[in-house]
Order: sequence, then structure tokens, then C-alpha cells
Amino acid sequence: MARKGILTSNITPPSEAPSRQRTAPQGAVGALQSSLTKLQESAVQDIDTALIDNAGMEDRLGLDAADQARLIESLQTYGQQVPVLLRPHPKVRGRYEIVYGRRRLAALRKLGLPVKAMVRQLDDHALVMAQGQENNARTDLSFIEKASFAAQLQDAGYDRPTIAAALSIDLPMVSRLLKVGQAFDLDFLRQVGRAPAIGRERWMTLVTLFQDPAAHARASNFLRRPEFVQLSTNERFEAVLRAAQKTAAPAPKPTARKSSLSTPAGAPLAEMKATDRSVSLTVKPGKPEAGFNRWIEENAEDLLNEWFARWQSEQATENDA
Repeated sequence: MARKGILTSNITPPSEAPSRQRTAPQGAVGALQSSLTKLQESAVQDIDTALIDNAGMEDRLGLDAADQARLIESLQTYGQQVPVLLRPHPKVRGRYEIVYGRRRLAALRKLGLPVKAMVRQLDDHALVMAQGQENNARTDLSFIEKASFAAQLQDAGYDRPTIAAALSIDLPMVSRLLKVGQAFDLDFLRQVGRAPAIGRERWMTLVTLFQDPAAHARASNFLRRPEFVQLSTNERFEAVLRAAQKTAAPAPKPTARKSSLSTPAGAPLAEMKATDRSVSLTVKPGKPEAGFNRWIEENAEDLLNEWFARWQSEQATENDA
């Protein structure tokens, strides 16, 4: 219930108030209003979920269906035990913006129940600080969710010391998060999801692969395949990584042409394999053939000269024609 009566029930209308009340210092009223604001901020209120809009950064890359189903069941059975944090909408009177507690808000919307919330007056800077501190206290945020959150903060104009303070991390860790978070657009990360089993090293592998436009295109095309949405979030990352790693099929090996050489008596002498690129000759062991390989070696230059002379003759004939 609204607390307007606290402000009005004991105040005498101006026409009937004694003169000493009309000269009361304005600071006293300001102090009272400040106290009431603090009292309201510390109180937990029931608020219609239809009055709540998103705000701040997108700290979750999708909701796991199984986890969300368990949360809905828990809220339905035991009720909401932990309030969410809201702030009054800075532009629309009577509405609110969520600071943290998005999973609980989504579950309660599904159940058609109001959300128990604390409402605090926060500017944009205080909002992201509160959201970041809440994220840091949670152990279920994946690496890529933290990296994406840091990248969103930087894109919104916050400097690195502020990002470090919001996430309670040091500046080197901010750099490591940003190196990954800024390498992927938010729409791509939403499609892959939170991938809780995938750590920094494997995301960095994908960052490196995406520097190749062809690898980036292969991975992006895979997102459009119908089977992609059937995969779990960890499987989606693995599938995208495989698509990015896929290289062009190697050229088929040339088919070898095989033939056998025999002695006049029909005994096997050698095996020859020839392709468009090479020729190999394997001489069979045996007494009659023992000297054949040496003969080839000793007469190789003569054979080459004979072939070259024949080739020149053929070229001359073609030119005359």
C-alpha cells in the first residue's frame, strides 16, 4: 500500500495551522522526506511485473530452460524468498526498471505473480555498479557472460577502472575479459548462449579463428542451420568452433598408374608407378635382375639425352606444321 498517509495525516492544513508552524524551517520537511525515502527503499514491495522494464547491461546470455523450470517450480512451491532490485523508471512515471533479478522476474511473470522488490533511486552509474556487484556475488555466471558484461560497459562509455570496480576484479582481468567480449557481437553470443563449460582459452581460440573472414562466415552460416537450435549451449559452442576450424578439402591425390616389367623369360623384373608428377621404379630382388638397377643408374643420363633429343625433334616437327 502507498505510504502517502504518513506524509499527510499529522499535518494541519495551512488555513488552520498556528503561525509558528508556518515558520518552521524547510530543512525539517526535507529531512522527513529523506527518512521516508530511505524507509521505502529498505522495504520490500509487491510490484506488478507488467510495470517493469529492462535496464542496465544484459548480464545473462539467454535462460537455460531446465534451470528456469526448476526456479519456477521452487517459486510456486515456496514463494519468492529473495527480492529483486528495481529503480523508478527515469522517464515514465509509475514504471520501474530491473537492476538485478531477471531470472526471478521472468519466472514470476510466467506464474502471473507480482514480484517482491526493493526500489532504490539509482542513476545509470549506480545501476551498473549495483548490477556488477550482484554479478560478482553469483557463482553461476559463465566466463562469456562476464566478458560480455564487461564489453557492454565499455561500449556504454565506462572506463576500465569503473568496469574493474563494478566486477570487483583487477585491470589485467578486465583486459582479458574485454579481449573476448569485444570480439563477438551480442546477437551472436545470445544465439550460442552462456556455455558454462567453456573457459577463456577455448573462447580465445575462437577469437583467433574469427580473424579469418572465411572462418567467421562458416561459423555464422552454421547458426542458421535448423539443427543448431536443438543443441545445448555447450554443444552450440563446440559446433561453431568446428565450423570455424573447418578448412577446404585437400586436393585429391593423383591416381598412380601401375605396370610390371618382366624378363624375356617372363620372370618379374620391376614394378613401375607413374603419375602426372612422378615415376618410381622398384626392382625385384633376384640373380637375373641383380644388375638391372645398377644399369638404370649408370645409363640414366644417356636415357635422359635420348628423350630430350626426341622431344626437340617432335617440337621442330610441330613448328614446321
